[in-house]
Amino acid sequence: MQIRLLAFASLREILQTPERSLNLPEGARVSDAQRLLERQFPALVPHRSSMRIARNGRLVDSDGALSDGDEIALFPPVGGG
Repeated sequence: MQIRLLAFASLREILQTPERSLNLPEGARVSDAQRLLERQFPALVPHRSSMRIARNGRLVDSDGALSDGDEIALFPPVGGG
């Protein structure tokens, strides 16, 4: 299945692009996409615990199921004061 990936801020820099397409097997979960990206871009691994992931505009955890045509977005932690 085809998934659209969006990455923001420092995560976009690690992936070297703001958007890419991922090919995943049917029945894949958010964690499968995350592992695939971490194999391709090992610099993502330190961000695993603080990164937030949205599926089709809603925050999800890593065990969320994916469907063909979904969009996932990766967000780094946001700080402020």
